[in-house]
Amino acid sequence: MKGSSTVAEATPETGNGRDDEARAENVYQLVLEGIVTGKYAQGARLRERELSEIYNVSRIPVREAIQRLEQDGFVATFPRRGAVVRQLTLTDVNELFDVRLCLETFAARMAATRVAEGGDGGRLVELMEASRAAIDGDRTDDVALISAELHAEIVRLSGNSLLIESVKPLFGRMRWIFGLTHNRSHELQRDEHTELCSAILKGRPDLAYSLAYSHIELGREPVLAGLAETLEP
Repeated sequence: MKGSSTVAEATPETGNGRDDEARAENVYQLVLEGIVTGKYAQGARLRERELSEIYNVSRIPVREAIQRLEQDGFVATFPRRGAVVRQLTLTDVNELFDVRLCLETFAARMAATRVAEGGDGGRLVELMEASRAAIDGDRTDDVALISAELHAEIVRLSGNSLLIESVKPLFGRMRWIFGLTHNRSHELQRDEHTELCSAILKGRPDLAYSLAYSHIELGREPVLAGLAETLEP
């Protein structure tokens, strides 16, 4: 997000004790950012040697990062071609919305419950205001990123650690898909976000659940329509 979020920078292997797991995580985040922003297009090859040179690391953390990206659904591996950025389909988009309806509605209910019990909703307020500012300022490139951060904060507010870890790839997929289409009114999304966040911040679990469900479901058709000409079924 311009001016408010910093993408991880490549860190050289300087022998300072940073382990391979940390380097692999760094490369994972960098390549993931490249995928969701379109730097690495769908179908593009991800060559270990090139990535190790770009990010100034050995091929081991690059290989581990690519394996994780494949597990999370961003990369596919083929004989003789190696790793390539996965080609999204309309089925992928539909499945994303189905899973969101299951997980994010539960998260919204639990987040409202925790706020009612004294949980801190300060970060959610910040993101709600940031989303409004990005939309009102017509900063299209920022809207999808802030929206994903806002939804991720609702999940974090749920307090369910397993849910929080499980949805991390989901929000990467959200940014990827929503960055490919702008077929839904940003102003409408702004208003829906405001209503949803207000219900959570007022500690109203049932209302938060209902608003989360309607917000997700209302977004399905325009997103599918916006991608129908570019994605395979």
